[in-house]
Amino acid sequence: MNTAAFHTGYLAIVGRPNVGKSTLLNRLIGAKVSITSRKAQTTRHRIHGVLTTDACQFIFVDTPGFQTQHRNALNRMMNRSITQALAEVDAVLLMVEAGRWGSGEKELISLLPKDRPAVLIVNKIDRLAERDTVLPFIQKAAEEFPFAAVVPISAEKGHNLDELLKVASRFLPEAPPVFGADDITDRSERFLAAEMLREKLFRNLGEELPYGMTVEIEKFEQEGALRRIYAAVVVDKPAHKAIVIGKGGEHLKRISSDARKEMETLFGGKVWLETWVKVKSGWADNERALKSLGYE
Repeated sequence: MNTAAFHTGYLAIVGRPNVGKSTLLNRLIGAKVSITSRKAQTTRHRIHGVLTTDACQFIFVDTPGFQTQHRNALNRMMNRSITQALAEVDAVLLMVEAGRWGSGEKELISLLPKDRPAVLIVNKIDRLAERDTVLPFIQKAAEEFPFAAVVPISAEKGHNLDELLKVASRFLPEAPPVFGADDITDRSERFLAAEMLREKLFRNLGEELPYGMTVEIEKFEQEGALRRIYAAVVVDKPAHKAIVIGKGGEHLKRISSDARKEMETLFGGKVWLETWVKVKSGWADNERALKSLGYE
């Protein structure tokens, strides 16, 4: 790797919930390091995804969806994560959904730093019923802020991502790589295991369970290629415990099985996963409890 002409930089991916930030990150780096679902609050942590080419290293910072209603300590902590990321990166990738522009997007624009470039990413262009509405939407959005560039994409389909990387590379300063050439994230396997289990909870339980739920890895052991993972599903109320477990334990068994298979794919080895459910009332509105559960 020729570090003399090498470029490395941090790029924050920000946007409202469910615009496709995590889907984009996973597509760009070619692996699943950020969980996805159709529900808001899926991404709760700031995650670095790393893509290294012959000429540069992109360090994408996937942030939680910006919460316009600060209902509890968890939401406030998530918004602080966004503002901190905006203050530390070399450029910002503001992601919006094609055809959707409202007060939430305008509030996010007000947070954009004035001393570094911002690129507007218009996602889900493939879902527009009338494709000729894309250009007027882009023109209207571009009037809201002096964006350095506007790139329409489909993160789900992978459309126009090469152009996005080409544009983003212009904002990377000349610097040696921060991560190894094969690294894809700064997060540990322990963290990724918790996130994969939490994603399966969101996907399998549908609308049955409120968002007062998280995952705590109590023990993570590795014996050669085998990983033994002991995970607690933390819920806010005793009634939620029964929902997660399901009749005869069917919900928790299915969720654990799905999570284990995905862990094995990402980690490249066998996983023995043991899960259980415990109640920790009020955890989402208690900053001390949040920190103990790995929230920053």
